[in-house]
Amino acid sequence: MVKIVIDAGHGFNTPGKRSPDDEREWSFNNKVAQFAIAKLQLYEDVEILRVDDPIGRTDVPLTTRTNLANEWKADVYASIHHNSLNGQWGKHSGLETYTMDNPTANPKSVEIAGAIHPRVVMAMGISNRGMKRANFHVLRESAMPAFLTEGGFMDSTIDIVKLRDDSYLKAQGEAIAEGLAVYFKLRLKPISVDSPAITQRVDSDHLYQPSMQAIIKSTIDVLIRLENKQEGALSSVWREKLMQGTLTESDAIGILFMALDRGLLGEVK
Repeated sequence: MVKIVIDAGHGFNTPGKRSPDDEREWSFNNKVAQFAIAKLQLYEDVEILRVDDPIGRTDVPLTTRTNLANEWKADVYASIHHNSLNGQWGKHSGLETYTMDNPTANPKSVEIAGAIHPRVVMAMGISNRGMKRANFHVLRESAMPAFLTEGGFMDSTIDIVKLRDDSYLKAQGEAIAEGLAVYFKLRLKPISVDSPAITQRVDSDHLYQPSMQAIIKSTIDVLIRLENKQEGALSSVWREKLMQGTLTESDAIGILFMALDRGLLGEVK
């Protein structure tokens, strides 16, 4: 059983944690957390504990959060946030993922963050500010591996466009869940052929039209399956774009077509 703590950071009314248009950080964090939890619930042998206030009414003290996680003996602590530079609109942009800034910190934190960060960058499609270290309370006081994501700037005229789009917040939450699933080697629960989702898809008369996020996600899945291939399975230019979050729709389609055309997907187990 893998025990995962989800922390959607701050409360709805926490001072300063908002966009210049008064959009609350908790609202963004909460949606990403809900999407991450929904995705994680599709896997076997997973327990989830949310340590912030799930309705945002109170800003649960950080000590309370880490104490709950430690007493529960969690396997990982995932803290979800969104950034702000100075509370004024600007062209700054990007995603960051933090782990503890201490030589004695649990090295698994960096390994887990390494599975999370590039997936979030690719899901959001905004600039990559990299994996960083910091002495944040939830990273320092948690007894288990911990990471903290900053999923874009609320006061960025670039990032806010995607933060206002629930499809990107869903992609971000699912990227966090998928990174955890890959790291902990989680297995998806069996899906019944009678499930409503499958029935609806079979009965539909409309062709499936994937969104940009769906195309990027499929490309990420291809990259994961090719990670153990010999060097050169993917163009270095495409790989760099994937890691930097600058992949275009045409790039993604090109990667998928190339992988299928060369029979790479059929060879990768």
